[in-house]
Amino acid sequence: MEAAEPSVAELFKAHAGFVWRVLQHLGVSSADVEDATQEVFVVVHRRLADYCEREKVRSWLYAISARVAKDHRRRIRRRREEVTAAPPEQWCPPPQAAALANQQSLALGERLLQALPEKQRTVFMLYELEQMSMPEVALAVGCPVQTAYARLHKARERIFAEVARAERRGDVP
Repeated sequence: MEAAEPSVAELFKAHAGFVWRVLQHLGVSSADVEDATQEVFVVVHRRLADYCEREKVRSWLYAISARVAKDHRRRIRRRREEVTAAPPEQWCPPPQAAALANQQSLALGERLLQALPEKQRTVFMLYELEQMSMPEVALAVGCPVQTAYARLHKARERIFAEVARAERRGDVP
C-alpha cells in the first residue's frame, strides 16, 4: 500500500524552518528570507505532483532553496542593490542635545557675567553684547575711554579664567 502524498501545508509545517536556515546560509538577507521561503514553497506546490522520491524530501527542498537563493542574488545584482544586515539609517543628533547644550552655555555665560564686579560687567555687556563703541560705553557709564578699556580688559581676563576652570571641571558643554 502506497503512502499518501503529503500536502504543501504539511511540508511547510515540517520543513519551513529548514528552508529558512538554508536560505540564510546561502546568502539571502534576513529582510528577504521570508519572501524567499515563500518562493520555495510556491515551487514545491507546482512540482509536488511530479516528485516521486518522498524519502529524500529535504534534499529536494535544499535543491529548490539553492536555486531560489541564486535567483535572488542575481536579481539583487541586476538592481545593483547592496545587501546589508540592516537598512542604513542616517544618524542625526537629537535636537534635545543641542537645546540642552545651548541652555547650559547660556547658564554658564550668565553665571560668568554675574560673577564680574558691576563696573566691569556693565562695560563688558555694553561693548561685547550690545556692540556699542568704546566712546559710547565710556559716555554711558560716565568714565574716561581708557578706564572703560581697562575695565573691559579685566572683565575679559576674569571670564577667560573662569571658562578655563569650568572646562577643567567639565562644566562646559
